[in-house]
Amino acid sequence: MEMQTNSSVAAEPAGSADFALETQGVGGSLGYRVVKRAFDVCFSAGVLVVLLVPGVALGAAISLESPGGPMFRQRRIGKDGREIRIYKFRSMYSDAHERPEKYLDEAQMAQWRREQKVDDDPRVTKLGRFIRKTSLDEVPQFINVLAGDMSVIGPRPVTLEETYEFGEDRDEVLSVRPGITGWWQVTDRNDATWENGARQELELWYVRNAGLATDLRVFARTFGVMFGGTGR
Repeated sequence: MEMQTNSSVAAEPAGSADFALETQGVGGSLGYRVVKRAFDVCFSAGVLVVLLVPGVALGAAISLESPGGPMFRQRRIGKDGREIRIYKFRSMYSDAHERPEKYLDEAQMAQWRREQKVDDDPRVTKLGRFIRKTSLDEVPQFINVLAGDMSVIGPRPVTLEETYEFGEDRDEVLSVRPGITGWWQVTDRNDATWENGARQELELWYVRNAGLATDLRVFARTFGVMFGGTGR
């Protein structure tokens, strides 16, 4: 089914090769971007220092539960269409991505290809379900923030194929750094999908309304998502 995206969001809504884009330069004023980057660096450095020891312990627990390294990297598309590699704690069995057919039935495979997530995914380990619900699997991405590939707050980084779900708004969404948390995650995260068009609408709303006030709302709501265990 062909997706149709909303290219005029006014109100608050309920691959692998490098390529260049001509972006529209949205994302707030220069002052806002400077403050945002300063916050990204300071906050990310603080989180990584504080969570260093717990992170090592979590990594050991992940490797003990199922064979394989505790972290992995994913190809995603960042600001201006550049390919980035994001870090995550492993929440699935180590061969889950290379051999999805080992774990998923036909319907689940179709959902995975479409949304890059599966309801009640059998590839996710017991510990993996916990770190997903609490969003702890995203913690290593603070390394990406320090490197300048991501921001603490922004649209989620997506695959090359997923960028085309935004239709004519694709370049606009890719004109800002992707984030660890964002408007999509703290609103209808699990119900807003590519298929129903709600995810595109939420991500685009953030890009067009980016600013300190919006970021503060996202930041505050993120803790509710984490402690409420609404991640998948």
